[in-house]
Amino acid sequence: MEAQKQKESKSSSSSVSDVGAWGMNIVSSVGIIMANKQLMSPSGLGFGFATTLTGFHFAVTALVGLVSNATGYSNSASIHVPFWELFWFSIVANTSITGMNFSLMLNSVGFYQISKLSMIPVVCVMEWILHGKKYSREVKMAVVVVVVGVGVCTVTDVNVNAKGFICACVAVFSTSLQQISIGSLQKKYSIGSFELLSKTAPIQAVSLLVFGPFIDYYLSGKLLSNYRFSSTAFLFILLSCSLAVFCNASQYLCIGRFSAVTFQVLGHMKTVCILTLGWLLFDSQLTVKNILGMTVAVLGMIVYSWAVEAEKRKPDSKTIGHTKNNLLEEHVELLKQRIEESPAKDVELGQAK
Repeated sequence: MEAQKQKESKSSSSSVSDVGAWGMNIVSSVGIIMANKQLMSPSGLGFGFATTLTGFHFAVTALVGLVSNATGYSNSASIHVPFWELFWFSIVANTSITGMNFSLMLNSVGFYQISKLSMIPVVCVMEWILHGKKYSREVKMAVVVVVVGVGVCTVTDVNVNAKGFICACVAVFSTSLQQISIGSLQKKYSIGSFELLSKTAPIQAVSLLVFGPFIDYYLSGKLLSNYRFSSTAFLFILLSCSLAVFCNASQYLCIGRFSAVTFQVLGHMKTVCILTLGWLLFDSQLTVKNILGMTVAVLGMIVYSWAVEAEKRKPDSKTIGHTKNNLLEEHVELLKQRIEESPAKDVELGQAK
């Protein structure tokens, strides 16, 4: 009875932690997008250096990780992960960031959204190839519903060109691989989400701060040295970096607790929140098509959550087979014991007579 109560308390505390991780990711992601919109838009502060800004994000994240290690809050220094794996992961992650920026520059907004939606099936295929993971029919159907819903409310004009298509493919592949790698590294080295982030953030920060200004110059034609920093711009950069710490930490935490596919599916809740907040705060137009798409997407997310939980409750066929074999072996042993004991009893009874 006590064991059952402990199991239930663990399950409830795990559910609270899951909700907390998702809540932190959604709030920080939506917050950083709103802050960056004000910081980077021409009508706002005009800081059009997205790659360099991401370098600032990882620099602050690395600093927070360093302070956490120094104060004993985090023990990432005691966990060894080979440098070449961290370096390889950082290359993939930075390729994802750069690829997304180039994809947005070279493609229409509609095709950019389609490329982001294609990450869910790409992650599914890659997890199947790399880890042999299989998905139930209910999960596949829910993924399709989410993709259709988000597609309806976000995709408008779709223009494709060769360079943009290649950049989109690189961005989708690298982003999918990065998110799968987060979960794989955590399991392989038994390392926590924040500990892994503390190890990868410094490498990403250095590389993005070195190469970021050149990439941004190619994208926007503007030099970082020519930008006139104001106190308001500094304030919004600091806000963006602070939110990025929570956003990065919660991303690693969510993928570590769930999977890359779940992170992608439920991550589209952010798209719904951004569209809603854009309508409330920035007077963005919200059409019937947007509302219909958001409704379908939310329903798809609910169905996906139910399907994943149902899949977890299903007993594994291998476990059932193993249990059946054990039971058969036990029955055979009992029968052998009874056969061996039966003649002895008969002899004793015969002697008594």
